[in-house]
Amino acid sequence: MHSVSLLQRSAAGVWRTLAATGPTPAASPAAADTVAEIDEHTALACSGHRLNAADQRVLSAFAAEVAVAYRQRQLVEAASAVEPLAESERVRTALLNAVSHDLRTPIASAKAAVSGLLASDVHWTDADRIELLKGADAALDRLTDLVTNLLDMSRLQAGVLPVLVEPVPLDGVVQRAVDHAAPADAPLELDVPADLPEVQADAGLLERVVANVVQNALRFASGSPVRVTASEHAGWVELRVIDRGPGIPRADSESVFVAFRRRDDAHSGEGVGLGLAIARGFTEAMGGEVRADETPGGGTTMVVRLKAVGE
Repeated sequence: MHSVSLLQRSAAGVWRTLAATGPTPAASPAAADTVAEIDEHTALACSGHRLNAADQRVLSAFAAEVAVAYRQRQLVEAASAVEPLAESERVRTALLNAVSHDLRTPIASAKAAVSGLLASDVHWTDADRIELLKGADAALDRLTDLVTNLLDMSRLQAGVLPVLVEPVPLDGVVQRAVDHAAPADAPLELDVPADLPEVQADAGLLERVVANVVQNALRFASGSPVRVTASEHAGWVELRVIDRGPGIPRADSESVFVAFRRRDDAHSGEGVGLGLAIARGFTEAMGGEVRADETPGGGTTMVVRLKAVGE
């Protein structure tokens, strides 16, 4: 019975077995009965008994096919090794950009407000002081959101996100999220019925999901009303955040959920492109899903689907 082995020689001249079949495969060309060279570093070795000329031609043809398959595998492995490095480099660059611009902007705003209040050569009225304090407070809120999103994304990528799924009333979570995410005068319309079934979710994560989706909608709605509605469909509760902004091209409906990618460069100073990525990651961790639909008549509708309790 023949044994066949695919051998490769190192730069030091030592042969190693890449693949083998049969009871006694040769560990080097010298130990084989018949050898078909693939190139100067690779060979197909056959042991058992020496092949005749016709069989040697068959072995050589087979060796050529093996060479093609092996090189294709090497290319696939090389590409697979490079892809994570490229993604890591993209994330690193985006994170540096975030630190150098998006995080510094609210820090600078808060610093300017506080320094102004501490200035001894300026007389501030009570109204002026309140305005500066409001500015500092808003800047620190933006900074908190940015840092929280960065930390959440790191937990998602590391696979260490704690999730406690339990029955959660959607209307209360939505109200808390909106109170946190939107100014009191934001053009928001809420229509989340209190009698909807509870959803299977982690209340804290769901609040972050809703807050990020609502903030995203307000950012791109350009002052037009954003409507938040919810309904039950076939055992699922769907939360819809509807805006009348410029919309998302169908080709980009998935890329908007990729971390550090913004929908519009014109808004490059507002966030680091993590809100929707975190919303999807959190929702999927709770067993749900998030997608971007077109709003009839123009705009984007973000749909957050979660399993209804009892289904």
